[in-house]
Amino acid sequence: MAKWHGISRRKPTGGRLKRPNRYRGKRRTEVASEEQLAYVGESDVRKNYRKRAGSQTVRTLSVNQINVNSKDGKTVRATVKNVVGNDADSNYVRRNIVTKGAVLETDKGLVRVTSRPGMHGVVSGVLVEE
Repeated sequence: MAKWHGISRRKPTGGRLKRPNRYRGKRRTEVASEEQLAYVGESDVRKNYRKRAGSQTVRTLSVNQINVNSKDGKTVRATVKNVVGNDADSNYVRRNIVTKGAVLETDKGLVRVTSRPGMHGVVSGVLVEE
């Protein structure tokens, strides 16, 4: 179900607003999309979304690989096994949801996510020193 960010038809006291706002109706620009969470999955799945004025954004829905930056400046791709830690929400660890700041277990070691998968469409991270 979509979220609506329009003007309320009632005042803070609970009374109804006057005519122009009350009969205005909803606009498409006031509707926000649902939160799309990136899960650890079998393959990388991305989806294009339409934004205001027809521009496009890419969101990651499923993560299988991550771009890992090491301290020597080299970037390699690693395969994600599962989510080890997430300061945003402890339930995200159980559900294998990837967000910025999440710690992932990969074949290269532990990696902390530095990108925003739901906004950028790409998952990048740095190696965590143990």
